[in-house]
Amino acid sequence: MELLQSFRAKHPDLFAYQPSREVHLHDRLLEKLFLKFLPAKITPNQVTFFRVVFTPVVFVLILSGYYTVGGWLFLLVAFTDAIDGSLARTRGKITKFGMMFDPLADKLLIGSMVILLVFEYFNIFLGLAILGIEIIFMALALVSSYRFKTVRMANIWGKIKMVSQVSAVCLTLLAIFLASPVLLNIAAWIFGVGLGFALISLFSHGI
Repeated sequence: MELLQSFRAKHPDLFAYQPSREVHLHDRLLEKLFLKFLPAKITPNQVTFFRVVFTPVVFVLILSGYYTVGGWLFLLVAFTDAIDGSLARTRGKITKFGMMFDPLADKLLIGSMVILLVFEYFNIFLGLAILGIEIIFMALALVSSYRFKTVRMANIWGKIKMVSQVSAVCLTLLAIFLASPVLLNIAAWIFGVGLGFALISLFSHGI
């Protein structure tokens, strides 16, 4: 967390809290089930930073063949994507840093799994398509941030895409563990569905 604090000191404008324009139904649900147990000192940006830090741990575990431990840790790390956004909206702690780095953290997590799993167990063009779309997302976000000085929050299609990708990764890990070609085929279709929602998100507002 010291690295995050150092970055915050250099860029205070990125960490200024903004009011929540809307709080979704799933935010309220998460607030009742999980968020109320998080101390007030825990910020959404710290949760995002946690996801970035533990993504390489998940990568190494899966790479080393520890699919059970790696799979559970992947689920935990992926779940923080829902936690940080809902925490920001329900507690009025939305920041430009979170709006920029939350999608980046997601892309690092999913991208690492695509490199390990999709290229290994599925068609190479599926992996290239997923990575290609994610790279386009990041490029558009950088252009929007540095040239136009605007930062956009993730839209509903991007959220559905993330849920689809997480589900596909989990199903792939389960298929590997059970040696099930049927589950692998289902996972491939879910990756394809996620790719479709990624395209819809791209053409709706780009992040």
